[in-house]
Amino acid sequence: MINAKTFSILMADDDPEDCLLLRDAVSGADVPVSVFTVSDGEALLECLTSGGLVSLGAASARPDLILLDLNMPRRDGRETLRALKSDRHLQTIPVVVLTTSTAAVDIDYSYELGANSYITKPSTFQDWLALARTVNDYWFRLVELPTG
Repeated sequence: MINAKTFSILMADDDPEDCLLLRDAVSGADVPVSVFTVSDGEALLECLTSGGLVSLGAASARPDLILLDLNMPRRDGRETLRALKSDRHLQTIPVVVLTTSTAAVDIDYSYELGANSYITKPSTFQDWLALARTVNDYWFRLVELPTG
């Protein structure tokens, strides 16, 4: 049985084009996912600790999944991941690092900090569509997510 719930992703990325590509891919892949975006790690943490996604127009405060870029201004993804995984109220939210870096040091460090997955950003819109479908199939159809 397929879950009819609309899931939510909170994406922290300072590249508005990547945020738009994800939104378009989710729409084009026809998956039941709402995408909310913030431009850096500071904004992500502020959102999650002061009302959550409701402040961005969502029905519930807690995102089902966070997509986190590593290289952002104010607070980068590494610092943000460390803060998320050290906060007992936020640490159970799955975090997927979605970044351009393929450096082993970034991959290893992200997992050491508690990332649940590490994905290199797609280079074509077809790859963004595949990413949207894969994220939906894995995180929202197969995996049992924490409730809070």
